[in-house]
Amino acid sequence: MVKKRYFYLIQLQFLGFRYSGWQKQPGQKTIESMLVKTLKFVLPNTKFKVLGAGRTDSKVSALDAKFELFIEEKTINDFKKFLDEFNKNLPPDIKALDIIEVDARFNIIQSSKSKEYVYLFAHGQKNHPFCAPFLANIIEELDIELMKKGAKLFIGNHNFRAYTARPQENTTFDRIVTNCEITENTLLKANFFPEKSYALYVEGEGFIRYQVRMIMGALILLGKGELTLEAIKESLQEGYNDQISYVAPGSGLLLNKLEFKK
Repeated sequence: MVKKRYFYLIQLQFLGFRYSGWQKQPGQKTIESMLVKTLKFVLPNTKFKVLGAGRTDSKVSALDAKFELFIEEKTINDFKKFLDEFNKNLPPDIKALDIIEVDARFNIIQSSKSKEYVYLFAHGQKNHPFCAPFLANIIEELDIELMKKGAKLFIGNHNFRAYTARPQENTTFDRIVTNCEITENTLLKANFFPEKSYALYVEGEGFIRYQVRMIMGALILLGKGELTLEAIKESLQEGYNDQISYVAPGSGLLLNKLEFKK
């Protein structure tokens, strides 16, 4: 007899600073492992599994992450009660925002979606220590105006082979970036933040490992005068054999929006 299965999509926020990324790993504290541990308590004697919309790196945070919850035989009847109990038992740096029921046709990995990442950073001075989970700290002065020009070069369909690490054999390097821009940071504020900080916004359907952090890395090198606009243009061409030498720290990066297309 086939057991009935129920499918739910849950929206999350989390501060990733003390976690080794999303994916469950032996001996490591991860977002996925914390969710599973909490769900075992909230849904006792229930067979379930979770599947994330994608993997985030160590120390990366999210304002809009989502995962799918599969439950066998039992159903969640009261969404508010479930969210209240789930949040009560999650650690303070993870919060469940919403839950909706989906059907078996929904695939959180293969469903077409749009992701927007934001990389927050400041430069030119040492930040207050409390900034560490939120802002990358570049001590050297950066040419922000030049970096703004460089960010625009990533918009469009490009080959991002130079912007990933340890790719799989079937990795697709051609990716479409629909927006890439640097603005003054208005997303997160705190009284211990420097007077001025900046945000790199990068949007697209999907990204390969380290892609956004290496885009940020290239822009930091550009801002320091260690890379040119022409070099960035060349790095996005098919057949380019070198690799961007700097991966920006994970703690400046957050998943800002994750939307599924109907």
